Amino acid sequence: MGTLARRGIVLFAAVASLTTACTAAPSQRPAIVVNDGPLEQIAPPSQSPAQAPVPPLEEPTRANVTWTDCDEVVKTRMTIYNVPAQPVQCARVQTILDSPSLPGRSPLRLAMLKAGTGKAPIVVVSDIQGEPGTIKAARLAATLPPEFLTKFSLIGVDRRGSGSSEPVRCIQDDIRLDIVNSDPAAEDLEDLLDVVRQAGQQCIIALENRLYAMDTWRTAADLEKVREALGLQRLSAIGIGEGSRVLGVYGDRFPDRVGRMVFDGLPDPSGDSLVTMEGVATGAEAAFAEFAKDCVARGCALGPDPRQTFLDVIRKLRASPIPSPDAGLTAGSATRAVLIGLANRAGWPALSDAIAKARDNDGTDLVRYVKPLIDDSREQPTALDVGLVTGCNDTKTRLALERLNSTGREWQARYPLFGGVMAQNLVLCSAWSVAAQPPLALNGRGLPPIVVISTAGDPVTPQAGTERAAQQLPSAVMISWQGAGHGAVGPSSCATDAVRAFLGDGKVPAAGTACPP
Repeated sequence: MGTLARRGIVLFAAVASLTTACTAAPSQRPAIVVNDGPLEQIAPPSQSPAQAPVPPLEEPTRANVTWTDCDEVVKTRMTIYNVPAQPVQCARVQTILDSPSLPGRSPLRLAMLKAGTGKAPIVVVSDIQGEPGTIKAARLAATLPPEFLTKFSLIGVDRRGSGSSEPVRCIQDDIRLDIVNSDPAAEDLEDLLDVVRQAGQQCIIALENRLYAMDTWRTAADLEKVREALGLQRLSAIGIGEGSRVLGVYGDRFPDRVGRMVFDGLPDPSGDSLVTMEGVATGAEAAFAEFAKDCVARGCALGPDPRQTFLDVIRKLRASPIPSPDAGLTAGSATRAVLIGLANRAGWPALSDAIAKARDNDGTDLVRYVKPLIDDSREQPTALDVGLVTGCNDTKTRLALERLNSTGREWQARYPLFGGVMAQNLVLCSAWSVAAQPPLALNGRGLPPIVVISTAGDPVTPQAGTERAAQQLPSAVMISWQGAGHGAVGPSSCATDAVRAFLGDGKVPAAGTACPP
């Protein structure tokens, strides 16, 4: 895969909604919540006495979707993301913006892409911070055997505010650059907090009623519109990372509409970003350890100790950033670039080459990893803005500056590679007000079996968090992949075969199935 694969997934695992002191007019927005301690942990639900059976495999009966050739924007986007060429079709489906200030009103159009010729649709829901759902579905289709795509068609959906689904654009270019370039080793996070306040001011002005409509609760309702348009009684789907939580919320809201679902990675169920971000730091460090072992085994250009080489590169950039006509490469953008690159297991050779080039004063390749966050175009809308808005609408954790600084110092010592970035992710929501939305704790009561896959070295949805989340779902059946990267379907033949058997034949895998690296 190219260097753009799965880009932007991990920078904003906990991000923003809006500042409270940004307009002169009286505000009815909720007050900022300052949380200097962990939230109360959610108790797992009691197990249901009888588990629902696997729903039958369904083909559309009254579909209301017109599939046509994809336009040049989508074709160009597939080229940018280096998705293998394949027959695909595109369509749109209408949903409702449903802003808190205009409930049940304002149309919003979602972009969809179909890969495969099979009659049974499987919807693909991806991370809001990663590549658009349409692109993810096309990439996933390219990794699956042909017979899968003659039985199924993968339906990728660009989530509201992303890709071609009326993308969110609200932060100025220089502010995006300041966020991405911020140094993870900074002892005082006040400067970043000021930058986030400016981002909030800009998004209030630019988005108005759309601002609070970008969240997981409403995204789940969008999937119900997708199900109706596809002519299905039940929705069968694959969720990747944070996209799995969207499917979980869909299951809680529409339990009688759940078909065969697979959660490939699932975010930690804690409502406290302190807990989730520390978990992501642990997963990222584990992913880099696997990357380093792979690098040494391949005899890569980073030498016998890739970890130390990477740390040396960051120290060098901190003293002397590499200039370029556009973004340049700093200690902050380089750290984020590597974190993003770790998510794509197939792209590790390219990542090691990019780090080696940065060591030799050529930052071009590493900068490409963060370009989709900084730049914005019709073909590739920025992932930063929608990630910031959606992420902070979905979390209520807000921390005071003193707590942010102490956490930053602690995590920099405990997680030398990525602890500073995770502390900065906490800052991204701390100046923004709290959106009034239903809680995102999943209960999963009354649902049919759901296959949940964890990955040992996942830098986005770490294994421990996925396992804790699965424990709260009574019908979850766990598969653990002992590999590394973000997502096991495709990279792991073992996990992929289990998913094919579940989706195609209704065969539920044995609970606790372990797949080798």
